[in-house]
Parts: sequence; structure tokens; C-alpha cells
Amino acid sequence: MPKSRVRQKKVYTPPTDVVPRVTRVSRKQSGIWLPITAVSLIVAGIAWLVVFYLSQGQYPVLSWRYWNLAIGFGAMVSALVLLARWR
Repeated sequence: MPKSRVRQKKVYTPPTDVVPRVTRVSRKQSGIWLPITAVSLIVAGIAWLVVFYLSQGQYPVLSWRYWNLAIGFGAMVSALVLLARWR
């Protein structure tokens, strides 16, 4: 049985009357401060919560009562926001 011919694909040549656009998105690298700050906020938030629970609400700030929880979790959430911007 005879072998069939193999079709060759044509090479694409762009039209000469159209100027190609170069669309390149330049992404800036994050500074070294960003991951250091984020990790520091995570550690500080966890430390704040641990001190609050171990002291049974006496420390870090007695008059804030349960707002101490918001501060600890807020520090960790802000660290997550920073890490979302890290490139």
C-alpha cells in the first residue's frame, strides 16, 4: 500500500501593513522590607494573643479587654494583606 504524503504546515507571516504592538507588563519586584514586615506582624500578633490568654486578660492592656483579640488578629490579617502583594 502506498504511503500518504505528510502535510506540512505553512509558516505564519504577519501582514506588513499592520504594526505589531508590544504589550509588556512590567512587574516590579517587592522590596526586602515586605516579607520581613509581614513575618514580624504575624509573630507580634501571635505573641499578643498568647500573652493575653496566658495572663487571663491582664496584659498587654487591661482596659482594652477583648479588643486585645482584635489587635492580635488584626496584626495577622494585615500581614496576610502584605503577603498578598508580595511578588
